[in-house]
Amino acid sequence: MSETDSAPFMASGPDPIDARLVDGLWQVVAARGWDGLTLLRVATAAGVPAAELRRRCPTPLQLLRLHGRVADQRVLEGTVPDQGGAVRDRIFDVLMRRIDAMQPHRAGILRLFEDLRRDPLLALALLGSLPRSMAWMLEAAEVPVPPGALGLLRVQGLTGVWLATVRAWTKDASADLGATMAALDRALDRAEQVARSLRVDMAE
Repeated sequence: MSETDSAPFMASGPDPIDARLVDGLWQVVAARGWDGLTLLRVATAAGVPAAELRRRCPTPLQLLRLHGRVADQRVLEGTVPDQGGAVRDRIFDVLMRRIDAMQPHRAGILRLFEDLRRDPLLALALLGSLPRSMAWMLEAAEVPVPPGALGLLRVQGLTGVWLATVRAWTKDASADLGATMAALDRALDRAEQVARSLRVDMAE
């Protein structure tokens, strides 16, 4: 991660205007789809001046990246240092808290996923942003992300676990998200098996 990304865990939560912009983004996408999104509509839905939106997120893609940062911050603000317990349990907790951060925007996110089938370039751009978020999720779970191959393997492994979990979440309309949690558990099983086969210690 960059020097900026290695800042201490946040205790005060996301910037209120950022949070409103994320809410506005998903309101517009839920109602109109990705093709119907305009920055003015997002500003109106968020109750934020267009000039302020321009200053913070000049493009729709940057709004999506803002959503990722806000979701990360919501997880980090709930992170307690020196948690203890098993690494697997800490990762499970962190990823489910990130799912919880997505829940209020479920309608818009599901609509976007439908639209991504027709926009592979946007899908690739979003995938490119995931490793940074997953590095932060490892930090939140108190799993070191050292420079070099080991850190890269850990981030890539968690990215695969996250994608499998989100895939299950898109189909899970239950209140308790039982199917999502089961999918996360299975994905962690597979990640542990791969790590053992590569003789990689994914915790130290």
